[in-house]
Amino acid sequence: HMCRYHHPIMEYVCHTPVEPWSNHRTRAQIESLLHDGNVIELQRRLCSRMSFGTAGLRAAMGAGFALINDLTIIQSTQGLYKYLSIYFPDLGKRGIVVGYDTRGQEASGCTSERLAKLTAAVMLSKDIPVYLFSTYVPTPFVPYAVKNLGAAAGVMLTASHNPKEDNGYKVYWVNGAQISAPHDKEILKCIEESLEPWPESWNENLCSSSPLRSDPLVCISKCYMEELTSVCFHRELNAKTPLKFVHSAFHGVGHNYVQQAFAVFNLPPPIPVPEQKDPDSEFSTVSCPNPEEGESVLELSLRLAGKEGATIVLATDPDADRLAVAEKCDNRWKVFTGNEMAALLGWWMLLNWKDRHPEMVDMESVCMLATTVSSKILKAFAQIEGFHFEETLPGFKWIGNKIHELEKKGKVVLFAFEESIGFMCGSMVPDKDGVSAAAVVAEMAAYLNTKNLTLNRQLENIYEIYGPHISRTSYVICHDPPTIKRIFSRLRNWNGKDEYPDSCGVYRITHIRDVTTGYDSSQPDHKCVLPLTKNSQMVTFTFHSGIVATLRTSGTEPKIKYYTEFCALPGKRDVSSLEEELQKVTTALVEEFLEPDKNNLIRRSV
Repeated sequence: HMCRYHHPIMEYVCHTPVEPWSNHRTRAQIESLLHDGNVIELQRRLCSRMSFGTAGLRAAMGAGFALINDLTIIQSTQGLYKYLSIYFPDLGKRGIVVGYDTRGQEASGCTSERLAKLTAAVMLSKDIPVYLFSTYVPTPFVPYAVKNLGAAAGVMLTASHNPKEDNGYKVYWVNGAQISAPHDKEILKCIEESLEPWPESWNENLCSSSPLRSDPLVCISKCYMEELTSVCFHRELNAKTPLKFVHSAFHGVGHNYVQQAFAVFNLPPPIPVPEQKDPDSEFSTVSCPNPEEGESVLELSLRLAGKEGATIVLATDPDADRLAVAEKCDNRWKVFTGNEMAALLGWWMLLNWKDRHPEMVDMESVCMLATTVSSKILKAFAQIEGFHFEETLPGFKWIGNKIHELEKKGKVVLFAFEESIGFMCGSMVPDKDGVSAAAVVAEMAAYLNTKNLTLNRQLENIYEIYGPHISRTSYVICHDPPTIKRIFSRLRNWNGKDEYPDSCGVYRITHIRDVTTGYDSSQPDHKCVLPLTKNSQMVTFTFHSGIVATLRTSGTEPKIKYYTEFCALPGKRDVSSLEEELQKVTTALVEEFLEPDKNNLIRRSV
């Protein structure tokens, strides 16, 4: 047997010099793997590089080019600098914004704050002004600051709701939207051409010594809270509400900012969940830091609400860009899905727009947006109310860039959402924002309470007017990319090459859209209207019954997600029969098309 130290990977590690500024903890991780002869893990970490996914990078923290660490963040920022300096001749005047959340990992010495300082150091070493927040902030503060300060771009160090081992590098463009094509691919190319760290790139002390570094915290917080009044409609009513609200920050950044937002709205301060109020990179009280998982991870919030007599629970995810909502209904808690909250928020934003613009007969200048895997409820609103509705590919980067296009045409965007509890109320931030959404939901609940209505009862009213929209969203976990490829290849070659299935179980399929290949059987030319996404999988099936189902891979997690919805016409009252049929179709979709047992997929357990 060849000595394990003669393996090319082993020789590479043994002969790589240690940089004087480098993080010795990550070096120690590699040396430990080397000592153990763990070639497979070394190959996983060193033989591939992170690629730009959902508007940036997201991966586990640790040593290796495939993970998030000091070196890969420096390399990424050097590439970002190279691209921005070509694209913006005035980059030296515009500068960039850098923010961070509260993540950290002792084993690798990585914290979002340290990685943010290294990001800033790369730019400062090239005489680029950097607006670096002096403390953790909600993710939406970065795109808000980019627009407010006229910066060329923004970087947020966050992994949002991912497991505690992960971190990420989220990039925003000059328009405040998450980066999209062609910028993402061009930045990645520039990163690959800028891998050798510049000596000053390691010098995080530049953040305190360089005159080109400024702290936008006070200015941006003040401007954000002032502008938040644009989505506050009933300040006087809010002060009198008897409702009590509980808020969980999910061990992240949200506590202070949600408290401030409630004060702006003249609402009583929400009662914080004490165990989850302050940052904790271990997320010690939740099985996963994702409020989208519902009742199982909201246990402390619901218990506190019961003790305090609160009827509404609000939970922001760790970087406060998403919001979960629960309401006590007849002595039990209802946790709203993202689609249900969107129905309520879309109705609310439209109601108040019409109240403020009674002279507006033509609603064509008013817009709402949703991603294609989200509920079609806004489309139903638009058909009856006459405003403009747009659908985008999944991900707020698509919504943010579409908003920029619409606003250039003089359109007013009232509301946008994605089903994974991401909401944008108004257009002050062209991204999802859990802070503003928390205050807007609380005001809506306070208003409905004056009409003796709950959120849930109003949701029923909305379905009566616009038709019930019943949806199911879930996922299976798959850590093996070849398995995912095989699953989707099977769907595209069902009864022969390039033939899709015409049924699922006993349910007949009438249309198929595949945005990975650009095929859409409902179009005259069979070409998809939405842009192609060749690097991710997404297939949508329309059933004879009117149910729409989508299977897609996640851009940030090892998941195959599935979405199903029954869009019924107004006047349909037998919701239980709709739910029953939807459940049957959803089960058939998962079992027949994904084959979880055969493919060793991990079913959702939270």
